[in-house]
Amino acid sequence: MREIIFKRYGMLKRIVFIWKKSEIMNDMKTLLRELEEKRIQVSVESADSEARSVIFRAGMPYEDANAEDAPEMTEEISERETLYVTDCAFWQRHFREKGLPVIIYLHEDNRKENFMLAEYAIEQIGEIEFESLELAYLRLTGQPWTILRTDRCMIRETTTDDVDSFYEIYREPSITEYMEGLYDDRDEETAYVQDYIRNVYRFYGYGMWTVLEKKEGKVIGRAGLSWREGFALPELGFVIGVPWQKQGYAYEVCRAILEYGRRELGFTSFQALVMKGNEKSCRLCEKLGFVCEEDVELEGVEYRKMVLKI
Repeated sequence: MREIIFKRYGMLKRIVFIWKKSEIMNDMKTLLRELEEKRIQVSVESADSEARSVIFRAGMPYEDANAEDAPEMTEEISERETLYVTDCAFWQRHFREKGLPVIIYLHEDNRKENFMLAEYAIEQIGEIEFESLELAYLRLTGQPWTILRTDRCMIRETTTDDVDSFYEIYREPSITEYMEGLYDDRDEETAYVQDYIRNVYRFYGYGMWTVLEKKEGKVIGRAGLSWREGFALPELGFVIGVPWQKQGYAYEVCRAILEYGRRELGFTSFQALVMKGNEKSCRLCEKLGFVCEEDVELEGVEYRKMVLKI
């Protein structure tokens, strides 16, 4: 569990590689070209010499390239916009103690080193893509992953900043008629969200997410995939606030999540447990392709177990 909680960290704009093993650069050319295309500033430093940055482009030091080939690096980039990647335990500890995001690179020459409480490691740097580094940076700096974008919505991981919006949505009595509400104490709900981020997102990489309306950036609901104890299929869950109901948002979001589950997570079947009497959710599930498989009872409450097989 990470001890340092980051707030408002920023975008990833620079990656600093600090190597003991200089031959690593031979495996990085594809990654460096991609970073150049993404306009990510790159520094490569030796772990064993005095700090001396060399800016690389497509695997070639700029000092060896024509001056006109080098892009302008006039933008000042802070440590809070930087990800550090190293194969040296000393530098991994150094950056971690400073509260900065750092990833280790494991290879045959450093596996006996003590990489204290390292959260992310690379083993095949020649196969790493920018997206993986960016997602690790977001996770290490406590920022939410954006999961999906639909025509009208953005679906991202939940943050504690969403809690107030959730209380606004759940204040409408019809929302909790067929589902569990939030904690009465906001501090308890916030603590629950913090635990969910640490334990569910980090372990599974998915879960229940926050749904935002693109145009105004307003939180309009929650939706996602999770696992219910005692069941063998990932479960689709969703709630859309009353002001945005009957406009097709739930169908748009759920359809995209199911496709994401199939394409990115490799799921071939899904379930939805719909409380008896919740006809609106039942009709939505049927529209998505679910069929009622059986009725189940959980803690004295009857549900329709609806299943979608792809």
